[in-house]
Amino acid sequence: MNIYDKRNISMMMDLYELTMANGYYLQEKQDRKVVFDVFYRKNPDEAGFAIFAGLEQIVEYIEGMHFEKEDIAYLRSLHQFDEGFLDYLSDFRFTGDVYAFEEGTIMYPGEPILTVVAPLVQAQMVETEILAQVNHQSLIATKAQRIVRSAKGRAVSDFGARRAHNNDAAIYGARAAYIGGVKGSATVSAGQYFHIPLGGTMAHSWIMYYQDELTAFRKFAETYPDNCILLVDTYDVLHQGVKNAITVFEEMRAAGITSKNYGIRIDSGDLAYLTREARKMLDAAGFSDAKIVISNSLDEYTIRSILDQGGQVDSFGVGERLITSRSEPVFGAVYKLAAVEEGQEMQPRIKVSEAVEKITNPGLKDVYRIYNEEGHAIADLITKAGEDVVMEGGYRFVDPLEPWKVRRFEHARAKKLQKQVIRHGQRVGSLPKTSDIQAYVRHQLEHEIWLEEQRFENPHRHYVDMSPAYYEMKMDMLKEHSK
Repeated sequence: MNIYDKRNISMMMDLYELTMANGYYLQEKQDRKVVFDVFYRKNPDEAGFAIFAGLEQIVEYIEGMHFEKEDIAYLRSLHQFDEGFLDYLSDFRFTGDVYAFEEGTIMYPGEPILTVVAPLVQAQMVETEILAQVNHQSLIATKAQRIVRSAKGRAVSDFGARRAHNNDAAIYGARAAYIGGVKGSATVSAGQYFHIPLGGTMAHSWIMYYQDELTAFRKFAETYPDNCILLVDTYDVLHQGVKNAITVFEEMRAAGITSKNYGIRIDSGDLAYLTREARKMLDAAGFSDAKIVISNSLDEYTIRSILDQGGQVDSFGVGERLITSRSEPVFGAVYKLAAVEEGQEMQPRIKVSEAVEKITNPGLKDVYRIYNEEGHAIADLITKAGEDVVMEGGYRFVDPLEPWKVRRFEHARAKKLQKQVIRHGQRVGSLPKTSDIQAYVRHQLEHEIWLEEQRFENPHRHYVDMSPAYYEMKMDMLKEHSK
């Protein structure tokens, strides 16, 4: 059986989603609505922020969620589910609502980045896929952005498919990396599906196939004169590889061939030293516009170190440490119940824990980004759903970490972050192109987010504040549960 032909992605869920849904089906009203929030507790790599990614795939999943006859038969074979529940699944369609940050939004711990308002059984069953997409793509987008920043304006490309955890991780990881700011990807299917620019150079096997390196370079230049990046580290970078590359470039010039994109790639060795020496050799031979591309286990720290040591690099191909976010491979977003419908109102629910960071923010809520007069984002604000947020004349807020202090936003404006993306099971409007999401990320970081929050070490903490009414409601619930 070829699972890639047969698989129904709707079945990609934890078993407990189904056992909980089966229990709710038997014990509760089917149309009773609940509210679940998606949020995370900690930025990866001790960063100052993260990037929200994966929304497009969540919307597609929810819209297409269904169960085939084979799926129902398999679930029946587990002998855990009521026949009435299986009949319910056979006609299943999601009919709820979803609200979310715009994909690519810079986000912070503790705030609801996505909210599901749906009948109880439906809301339970979408948890796994939502978290799988948010946790994976947000992680890779955030890591990619760090790597892109470390390159200081030089191009970064995703070379990670062969080291990704599987096919989907490679494809959606490439999408997330592009959202995070990489120039393009070597993963062909990512280019096909998401219109990501594709790029690549040559393989060591090409050089090893031919009798000698110079012949291999000549054959490659003949085949790809407009994309002639020669891999020079198969045998000896400086004494052979770069010299042979220069010979080929001289032959191309003598033949009147002007390449749009030519140069060398180095994939091993002391990359700072080798690129400095290679640059001298290329310049001395009259090829100052030849590019130097490097790869080999790069991340934001190795890139920064190479550049700090004077490495002469035009472009970086980043693989395993990007596509797996090797430094911190778990994002940690969670899906928590926030409210339950009682009569005509949504009554808040709260999870209480001895670990303060695990106490949830209860109820239906709105999230705003607060900007100063210069357009910088100075804080985020959580309020009760529908609460008026009027900035004219100043706005009093509560910092939940220092609630005893009287704080006010002055000369500020507020932008609501969550928008409805699914209504009654169908998407609301169109979703942006991947390139537009990338541009949105870039705009925020260049014009809205403080540079102090973008530091790799000890970034400034972005404040996630609360309205007085919301903070008071949360404290009242905590006091009630502490009795």
